[in-house]
Amino acid sequence: MDDQPASFQQRGDRYGIPAVGLHWGMAVLVVGGWFVGHWMTDLPFSPLKLKVYSWHKWNGVLVFALLFVRLAVRWVQPPPPGEPMPLWQTRLAQAAHVLLYLLLALVPLSGWLYSSAAGFTTVWFGVWPLPDLVPKDAALKALFRSFHGGFTYALGVLVALHALAAFKHHVVDRDRVLVRMVPGLKPRKSR
Repeated sequence: MDDQPASFQQRGDRYGIPAVGLHWGMAVLVVGGWFVGHWMTDLPFSPLKLKVYSWHKWNGVLVFALLFVRLAVRWVQPPPPGEPMPLWQTRLAQAAHVLLYLLLALVPLSGWLYSSAAGFTTVWFGVWPLPDLVPKDAALKALFRSFHGGFTYALGVLVALHALAAFKHHVVDRDRVLVRMVPGLKPRKSR
């Protein structure tokens, strides 16, 4: 197919600007939140630690909210037709995307539940208090902390596999899978 410039609407085999922007924006938020989440747990108790925890929670709420925007964009602008590939790869990619969306909901939701059970109300951007989803409870705090940690690691592994698969499609298979989501990226020439 010919290379087409980025467009607000999906054109040909490329995603539109809303889908691309949400994909890469959420990728930055998720990877950043993952690293900050691991860094902040080792900080000594201080005003800095409280600030970083707040930023981490704001980031999580933003990811959770953007997930719904992303799903709405996907509903309005379905993905372009897929690249030709073996059926098992197509099915694996579909399952991975469903699991990615599920984890993009479960990670922030479990963090919100963990924060509520710990007795810390999330105040988004320091302005909008979000309702506590459960009462303060030590047993629930431990449960939701383990859920949040497990979901976070699962999301980290899946994001890494997703990136590796995209790289493999571009470098090894030399198809257009990655080209569809990266503005300006040209397909690699066949060997």
